[in-house]
Amino acid sequence: MSKVLKLFAMVALAGLATVAIAACAQEMSDDEVMERASELGMMTEAEAEAMAPAEAMMPATGERLAQIKSRGKVICASRNDVPGYGYLDSGGNNVGFDIDLCRALAAAVLGDANAIEIRLITAAERGPTVQSGEVDMLVRTVTWTTSRDAQWGNYAQTMFYDGQGFMVYKSLGIDSALDLKDATVCVTQGTTTELNLQDFSNQNGLNITPLTFEDTDAVVAAYESEQCDAFTNDRSQLAALGTALADRSAHVILPETISEEPLGPVVPHGDDQWFDIVKSVMGILIYAEAYGVTSESVPSAATGDTKVDRLFGLEGSWGQESLGLSQTSAQNVIRSVGNYGEIYNRNLGPDGIDLPRENGRNALWASATCTDCPKGGQIYAAPLR
Repeated sequence: MSKVLKLFAMVALAGLATVAIAACAQEMSDDEVMERASELGMMTEAEAEAMAPAEAMMPATGERLAQIKSRGKVICASRNDVPGYGYLDSGGNNVGFDIDLCRALAAAVLGDANAIEIRLITAAERGPTVQSGEVDMLVRTVTWTTSRDAQWGNYAQTMFYDGQGFMVYKSLGIDSALDLKDATVCVTQGTTTELNLQDFSNQNGLNITPLTFEDTDAVVAAYESEQCDAFTNDRSQLAALGTALADRSAHVILPETISEEPLGPVVPHGDDQWFDIVKSVMGILIYAEAYGVTSESVPSAATGDTKVDRLFGLEGSWGQESLGLSQTSAQNVIRSVGNYGEIYNRNLGPDGIDLPRENGRNALWASATCTDCPKGGQIYAAPLR
């Protein structure tokens, strides 16, 4: 109805000759109203067409799940250029933390973790890609911000807490980011990283010159060829990208963290059921670890532990039927990709790029050392019940 209401305003301004359209608009489809408005000169044909696709591509509640089941795969926008998150392994397979979140989603809704399509996009393409509704989920080291939440799509819970830092050549003798006065810093264009760099420079009077590139590979290449004094990114990505440098020992990550970067999946606006499904699947990963269930120990019969049995569809429900998921969808997820800790360890932890987790923000909330104080990590989800 939003398009129709916009047209009513145009009708009112066009004069009495067009009031008839408004009078019968409720009996006309949106397309018919726009066509008639175009004929009367209230908007051009191009303007009328421009109004249609944005809303038409956004499924109503329940439609996206039906589309996914019909096409037989989940489409995720991601990357293949950053170790740990999304990269090509020795066999040419796109693997990583973000890729596994997409696989978990496919396991939940289709029963097959491999029923995915990864659309490779640049950082600048993230917003337009999820806004268009052409993908089911964006999961590409994307920071949750208020403007992105409002303009791009709905963010599920944070799955990794990060912060922005700087990498420099040791030979420069720089020990702190505050020593980067008048430096040139390589950064990815169109990202929160670029904005944070400018804020940091302004706040500290550093007069930093940003050298921007559209993709991460170009940023790293420019840094390695010494076109800039430093490059900046999320600290986890600095660690990941550093593994591919010709001589990692020649570089150092400076101690300062200059921003908050909560990373998580994003889904297009317009389908609340799909948003709830994605949040629930992320919760399955988190609670399976909290309950001590791994890919090798998923129960197929009641265990006597009510929380475990509910999660895995063996007793009661946590809302599967309302979401359009099978009662045992959590079994498919954990058997296929493992729990949150397993995903972390093989991609970001000791079997991946080796980012410490223990006692850090990316530990589970359940790792608290006491029962009445919040001393655990920040990885948390809505209770599955």
